[in-house]
Amino acid sequence: MRTISILILGLLAGCASYVTPGGPANLDAINRADIAEVASRKPASSFPARIAIARVQASNYRSYSAAPMVTGRYSVITTQELLTDAALARVTAWPKVVAAPSINRLLLPAKVETIEDLRVAGAKLQADVLLVYTLDTSFRVQGRGVGPLSVVSLGLIPDRDAYISTTASAVFADVRTGYIYGVAEFSAKASGLTNAWGSREVIDRKRIEAEKEAFAGLINEAGNTWAGIVSQYGVPVQTQALR
Repeated sequence: MRTISILILGLLAGCASYVTPGGPANLDAINRADIAEVASRKPASSFPARIAIARVQASNYRSYSAAPMVTGRYSVITTQELLTDAALARVTAWPKVVAAPSINRLLLPAKVETIEDLRVAGAKLQADVLLVYTLDTSFRVQGRGVGPLSVVSLGLIPDRDAYISTTASAVFADVRTGYIYGVAEFSAKASGLTNAWGSREVIDRKRIEAEKEAFAGLINEAGNTWAGIVSQYGVPVQTQALR
């Protein structure tokens, strides 16, 4: 109900306001299970591996440039404004990666409630590892933080009192068992917003600027995490035993 009210306010305000995007998905809670069950999970992936990639956000996520094709407890964003062909090529270039397909809505159930739903989609792609990422984009205007799906009045604002920041986070999960191999995170900020707050289009371009920078940094950090995963899990057990 709160989301609907906020969106209506944004429509009534017309060009005089901007509605901030929805929130991030809680990647810790997405794999929530009994502690004993989590502790008993083991890695089962083979290397070289196929990595299936999915972006998830909070339920009922919306932004000016993206909307979920599948929602539920989590929203799955299939609009590839961040996961471009160039980004996929970077992931495919990681060591011991044979392919990096993205998960589209045709592979997903009507609602996504847990990471198991994404693991099933990854299995349909014959993937070994699931890379799930989310974006947490926040706005700060005149010394105050602005939360997800909130209305921001447009107009002239001193640059030092306005900026947009994004934190991109990701987890690597085993498609077969749900075992978590590792995590990665990167943050970025867009400033220079003195003129941006005059229109929804310009401010949204600044948001996307921050999100693209954060995502590019996340791919770098995720690449480092993946290198560690390959180092730890990528050597066959028989080879390890001979050392």
